[in-house]
Amino acid sequence: MTTAATLAPPARPAERLRTSTPWWMGSLASAAAFTGTGSATLNGDELATISAASRSLPGMWELARHIDGHFLPYYLFMHFWSKAGTAELWLRLPSAVAIGVAAWFLVDLGRRLHSVRAGVIAAGVFAILPSVSYYGAFARSYAFAAAAVVFSFWALHRAVERPEGRRWIVYGVAVALVCSTHLFAVLVLPAQLLLARRAWLVRMFTALAVGCVPAAVLGLVGYGERHAISWIPQRGPEVWLKFPKMAAGATGLGMALFAIALAGVVLLWTASRRTPGGVWAVVLSGWLVLPPVLLLGVSWLVTPVYVDRYLFVTAPALALLAGVAVASLPRFQVVAGVAVVVLGCALAFPEHVEIREENGRFENIPWALRVVKAEPDDAIVYGQSQLRAGFEYYADSLMPVDVLRSGDEPEPDGFGYPEQADVAAALKGRERVWVVWRGTKQSGLEGDGLPRVGAVEQAGFELSSAKHSGDLPGLTVALFTRP
Repeated sequence: MTTAATLAPPARPAERLRTSTPWWMGSLASAAAFTGTGSATLNGDELATISAASRSLPGMWELARHIDGHFLPYYLFMHFWSKAGTAELWLRLPSAVAIGVAAWFLVDLGRRLHSVRAGVIAAGVFAILPSVSYYGAFARSYAFAAAAVVFSFWALHRAVERPEGRRWIVYGVAVALVCSTHLFAVLVLPAQLLLARRAWLVRMFTALAVGCVPAAVLGLVGYGERHAISWIPQRGPEVWLKFPKMAAGATGLGMALFAIALAGVVLLWTASRRTPGGVWAVVLSGWLVLPPVLLLGVSWLVTPVYVDRYLFVTAPALALLAGVAVASLPRFQVVAGVAVVVLGCALAFPEHVEIREENGRFENIPWALRVVKAEPDDAIVYGQSQLRAGFEYYADSLMPVDVLRSGDEPEPDGFGYPEQADVAAALKGRERVWVVWRGTKQSGLEGDGLPRVGAVEQAGFELSSAKHSGDLPGLTVALFTRP
């Protein structure tokens, strides 16, 4: 009869003496993520977090009934967190801490599956991923989701190792956190089903069923809000070619780590071929590759939802398998681990620099404010109503008159603001109007363009100049004047 303990490969003699987890790896990972928090300016998603979190609790519920319902648990957390301030560093600090939590559990999970050395190398690789630096300095829930996912695999290993009631409770709590941090983080859970065994089948499925209640609720809410993600195009299998870049945050580093991770799968399977513990090699593979496959399946069967950032939860699996591969070398594991981390940093250096630039989130509002050279009585019109939240956040001098705005609070069912419909009437008596929109110059000026741009032209204004921030989608700032 198979016992629970045989599901994990036996620890090496030297490792049995080292059961403690190096807590400092989590601190280093948090520090690495936090280095990018004050450089790149907030983008539209992060400004949406501020907008949602600054509302009353009934206001947040009203918003969740129309848009971003699956982010409600995160918005609730940020509602209380942001009471201490809305500075960039403060808003992004929780994500950096979440990265540290993910790294700590990654170290201990690596110790349980292979060795302390494997866990430390995995956490080191995880910390130097550009994707980790990006989402660890991002005021959204993606870093929370990654931490919850690693926690769930860690808790499952403990429960399988010793199937006690309280360990299954911890696993159920971990699953609930996965489901609450981001709806599509649940795509890692099918990989965990590979560990189901008759001896603990009831307890495992009970923990999963209870833990997945938030996913069921948020999934129903999200299904009713499909209109809010109508901007997502339908994707094909070709997106999988970009998956290594998405997981790692850099193409070259991603491809190299995927090759090392494949070796990690083989080595973990080989080391455990005489016990059922080899199933963990398959479980970790599923953690890495199932989410993109399942997300594309949801896109085809339900509604287009394939967005790269929804798959950040796979990054810890990539790092863990790479750590196992390096730690499995017959000699010089430490040297090889240091080499992988250092060379990984060098290989991804351009990406690390890019995400730490002012335009690292590809929506550089301070740049747009510098372009706007306002004169007295100038007006400003926003191509997308919600853009004004960012301009109000960063504006530190006199702005052009916001002629269309008709209310001080954002709309209760979204992130836009109430505006006047008659653009010509609002611009009466104005000689210059600045128009700002998200996207390229062509997206606003060619073809049907943006309704607000067309309305300004119909009001008797002609394009005088237009500048784009340079990255896609970026921002465009255009000046229109009367002829």
